[in-house]
Amino acid sequence: MDSTCKKVVIAETDSTSRASLQTAMEASGYLVWSASTVHEALDALRQSKADLLLLDADVSDMSALEALSAIRGSPVTASVRVILLVGPGANERATGIEMGANDAVSRPWDLSELLARVREQCRTHGDEQQLRDKARVAEEGQQIAYTAFDAVAVTEKMTNDAVKLDRGLKIGFSAFVGVIVVMAAIYFLFARKAQQETLHANVIIDKLQGGLMHQQDLMAEVRKLRQPASPTDSVPAGKDALKKQADEIKTKIAGADAGEISALQKQLQDTNARLKRVEQEDTAAQGIISTNVQSVCLLHVSVAFRHQQSGRRLRYAGLNQNNEPLQDSEGHSILTLDGNGPEVKVDVFGTGFIAAPIGLVITNRHVAEPWWKNDELNQLTGQGLQAEISTIRAYFPGDPRAFHAEIQNVSMDTDLATMRVDLQDLKRGSLLLDTNAPAKSGEAIVVMGYATGLNAILARADEETAEKILARNGGQVSRVLDELAQRGLIRPLVTQGHVGDVLAEKIVFDAQTTSGGSGGPLLNEHGKVIGVTYAVLNGFGGSNFAIPIRLSKPLVMP
Repeated sequence: MDSTCKKVVIAETDSTSRASLQTAMEASGYLVWSASTVHEALDALRQSKADLLLLDADVSDMSALEALSAIRGSPVTASVRVILLVGPGANERATGIEMGANDAVSRPWDLSELLARVREQCRTHGDEQQLRDKARVAEEGQQIAYTAFDAVAVTEKMTNDAVKLDRGLKIGFSAFVGVIVVMAAIYFLFARKAQQETLHANVIIDKLQGGLMHQQDLMAEVRKLRQPASPTDSVPAGKDALKKQADEIKTKIAGADAGEISALQKQLQDTNARLKRVEQEDTAAQGIISTNVQSVCLLHVSVAFRHQQSGRRLRYAGLNQNNEPLQDSEGHSILTLDGNGPEVKVDVFGTGFIAAPIGLVITNRHVAEPWWKNDELNQLTGQGLQAEISTIRAYFPGDPRAFHAEIQNVSMDTDLATMRVDLQDLKRGSLLLDTNAPAKSGEAIVVMGYATGLNAILARADEETAEKILARNGGQVSRVLDELAQRGLIRPLVTQGHVGDVLAEKIVFDAQTTSGGSGGPLLNEHGKVIGVTYAVLNGFGGSNFAIPIRLSKPLVMP
């Protein structure tokens, strides 16, 4: 049981249901008062000073709206959390919350779900109480400061009026006044500096968009991804385009003069050769994809922030009824090192692939350690905060589970890292690494990865499904990913292209990818990994970059 919430009042008309609820709540460790009317419940709330009310929407002595108004209108019960017990259907629940209830549960309810909702309301009640306590302490501190200045003024007046006192005593009083003034000045300068540093940290955290997502904003991004590509997002001519081009040339040959036929036949020959090559590449790619796609995982890296001096994690001060962080007057999330609010986290998505049957996964260093060469995350160090890994979870296509992962090794020379994933009983093959033969310009390649991370996965689901998943899980990233995995919706995007250039420490290729695809494998026509995707050139989709797989040898080889 959550220690912030111990007392519960149940207002239920049906005696059997009321007794059942009371037994369940008491078995979970709560002190319970039961009532059959709203008036009895209000009396119980005042006498017990309970934190939570389970209110039957059909209690006969007054309507649910009147009952909620009576509860919110009394100073004694205004802070009580209310879960409304309503009839079946989403409309009933929505109506209950609109009337002012903190939550609503439909009949017939599942007991484990009801207890979970009770615990959630208890945690919220505790967070709100902490905020109220902090506000009270701040007001008291302000009052003490005013009192101190009043005391300084009185002391100074007494010093000026004490003409009959010994000169030495007068000097003592003056010194005392000076010390108080200096201490007050130091206090206010320190408080102002701390306030500025906290505000700066708030701005950075908000910019990084922590682990609590805004559902509407995320859906807007998903809809944007579903929009057709613009004409400038061109890709190399595919099989259909080449077939159309060949047909057009044949039509021209049929009506051409004798002098033009030779040149047109040469164009047709070149086009058919390109078409044959594309068809061969497509056939080879299909075999590569079916063999390797199951071993390419989505990596969800959750980054938390620890205060270097106190060792405590940075937290949100609390959440509002929409499950979003409480904000200050400037619109920034209220952060604290105290309390039990949700930890502030930044969610990073990347790609990895199995390189050894023991669960060894290759990815980028900037995925494994998101603060590496990240100016925004590193700015927090100047605020006394240190970014650190909270959790790493890996999701594989075709499996509903999230697998725990840990960093095994990072390269000091290039953007590569390895992780150890606890595969449990999961059977996935290792991708073959071509660590000896260098990549060749012009060769066909296949790229696999989770480009744009969570947004792209949701975009591939229909809009109704995406909205249901987000609404059900309150925008919490881990829970959203878990449901996507259970629905079989987590699978990598696969694109084809060719190597454009090969340099000492990078491979340039034209297969499309973007942020989130980092760490994905670059496979040649033989199905072997020749590189690891690590960067894209924004604004020009024809130049993306991979690190030659040979540079992973120090991380992979024992």
